[in-house]
Amino acid sequence: MPPFSPREEEASAQKGVGPLIPPLPDLLRPLRQQVFERVRAAGLIARVQVAKELGVSPATITTLTADLIESGLIEEVAAPRDGDSGRGRPAVQLGVRAGAHLVAGMKVSDRENTAVIVDFAGNLLADVSYPHALGAMSLPDLLATMESLLDRVCEKAGLARSQLSAIGLGVPGFVDMEQGTVLWSSILSLRDVPLAAAASAHLGLPVHIDNDANMVALAELWFGGGRSIADFAVVTMEHGVGMGLVLGHRMFRGSQRVGMELGHTKVQLDGALCRCGQRGCLEAYIADYALAREATTALNWGHKEGQSMTVLLESLYDQAKAGNTIAKSIFRRAGRYLAVGLSNVINLFDPALIILSGERMRYDYLYAEETLAEMENLVINTGRPRPPIEIHAWGDLLWAHGAAALALSQTTEAILASLGRDIAAQ
Repeated sequence: MPPFSPREEEASAQKGVGPLIPPLPDLLRPLRQQVFERVRAAGLIARVQVAKELGVSPATITTLTADLIESGLIEEVAAPRDGDSGRGRPAVQLGVRAGAHLVAGMKVSDRENTAVIVDFAGNLLADVSYPHALGAMSLPDLLATMESLLDRVCEKAGLARSQLSAIGLGVPGFVDMEQGTVLWSSILSLRDVPLAAAASAHLGLPVHIDNDANMVALAELWFGGGRSIADFAVVTMEHGVGMGLVLGHRMFRGSQRVGMELGHTKVQLDGALCRCGQRGCLEAYIADYALAREATTALNWGHKEGQSMTVLLESLYDQAKAGNTIAKSIFRRAGRYLAVGLSNVINLFDPALIILSGERMRYDYLYAEETLAEMENLVINTGRPRPPIEIHAWGDLLWAHGAAALALSQTTEAILASLGRDIAAQ
């Protein structure tokens, strides 16, 4: 047999083209999980409707729902009758068994601590909120703060800690959700802290952590305006500036799980000092401490440096409302930088909706008409309308609701994965 020609040798060395797509089971959620998620999202739904929406046979849905009912995750609920005689077998719908699991969601920050407890169907059972101004803490202090917060919300719900299946926790800063590590946070005095593992050991429960802005996006995805929107962005403004991005109804965190840091995109070379240690970050121009810095300098408020951030910013806002041109210009400048940030979000991701959230949304100067008009000028002109921008002022408990959604999501996936293994082993 003659040897290969050079061209044939080159062809034999080729390794194919196109994306190396994993097998389908690695890409798609198991059908049992999709059925459960469909039931939970609907509240109450008939088997035949689940089969129709998922595009599978009614017989398959009957088998899968039987497994979920036997496992205590969903239950049959008699459907309300519409004026019939009551004869015959009543129609049955499926719903999540709310008491199957309970989870807590918590946010610990440098200003406010919040917590909620929800059942497996997402119903709120209890919530607590109280001020917190300890600054950066050691890990033992943070764990003690978490324990106190958890005990408060459990007491209010009339529950023992052992009745919970998991805890979700949101913290400011750079968080690797998958590894459970806080790379940096304004509430921790150390870097690279394995917080999820430490909190789980301290509290005796599984703890799942994430960046607090992602918690807001999760709250919108699970409980708010993002439930029916495949792609949307949430921008949060408080002591820092954060962003959560949902793509295809799923949180997008980046390849190393620490992306979407809108507040640390650069808007000025060699600009103002940011609390992250770099200069020129967007956050350094529109976050709480940026407004306070500008007010202290421009209004000669050096004598107010001992006041709390909240009191100082309220004073600044009152001055602006009263017509103080300097105070108004401070908000106006911050609004212009916000317009730059929002236009970058639109130009990069083209979301269907942008939600502005956080305590600073009380300051309407930041999103006044001139701010949105400036953003229009900075967005690429494609001839198509820009995505709508909505202001959602849920209050402080919003963050804790997102943390509860994280706990629900992680708990659900673990339970259903275990259920699938048990059934396969039979």
